[in-house]
Amino acid sequence: MSKEDTLLKLQEKYDGYHFTWPSPDVFNPFSLLNAFEDGKLNSYWFGSGTPTYLIEMLRKFHVLPSEVGHSMQAMAASFDAPTERMTTITPLLYQSGYVTIKDYDKYTELYTLDIPNREIRVGLMQSLLPNYLAYNTDMGLTTIGRMYGAIRLGDMDGALRLLQEFLSTVPYCDNTNYEGHYQQLFYIIFSLFGMYVDVEVRTPKGRVDVVMRTADTLYVIELKLGKDADAAMSQINLKNYPERFTLSGLPVVKVGISFDAEEHTLGDWLIEK
Repeated sequence: MSKEDTLLKLQEKYDGYHFTWPSPDVFNPFSLLNAFEDGKLNSYWFGSGTPTYLIEMLRKFHVLPSEVGHSMQAMAASFDAPTERMTTITPLLYQSGYVTIKDYDKYTELYTLDIPNREIRVGLMQSLLPNYLAYNTDMGLTTIGRMYGAIRLGDMDGALRLLQEFLSTVPYCDNTNYEGHYQQLFYIIFSLFGMYVDVEVRTPKGRVDVVMRTADTLYVIELKLGKDADAAMSQINLKNYPERFTLSGLPVVKVGISFDAEEHTLGDWLIEK
């Protein structure tokens, strides 16, 4: 890589911290120094320890992966406060370095907080994944890596087959009897791809369960539990979800997915361009 490309990769992976606003971006020194020593862009932050306490607090405050993965607005007193008396997860996220200041509105005195960089986002989602897959081996991340390879080639069908096969071989979680579980699972997986992903995306006629954007395609995904993929695709077409994304400049691919409530894996799916 050129010097310029290397700097961009370092910024994407380890940069992005702000402790006041406005201020220059600050690199994570621990990860940056380790990257220099190894000569590799590895993930180091979570290698220094598993965020067990954070995961427990996320459960306590009922914070979903898609919520912690989104930007949030807060007054300074809401996040720059002692964690011993916290009534939300925000102070812990901020003071532990999982979110940082990204903007400030002087009129409302609201700060915008968000995950600082790719290393933190991917590491955090990896830590949350066992809550949705109930696995204790590396097989899950291997499957996700293979899914990523398929998605990069535009093979959504192949990616879903990999996920179906994997889910059918692992113990299922106790909370798999509602669609929201699978929605959050997709959010985590697509976040690990490093791609844009959002859930419950508003449109003029409803909300899309999951939207994912790659470099060349935008996927509109509807999930159904206990119903077939035809029902999911019918909802996409009836409510004309793709219209909401015409200005993206990307071709929109519609994906309707059903989940088998008894087998706790994907049932069937339909893909339309």
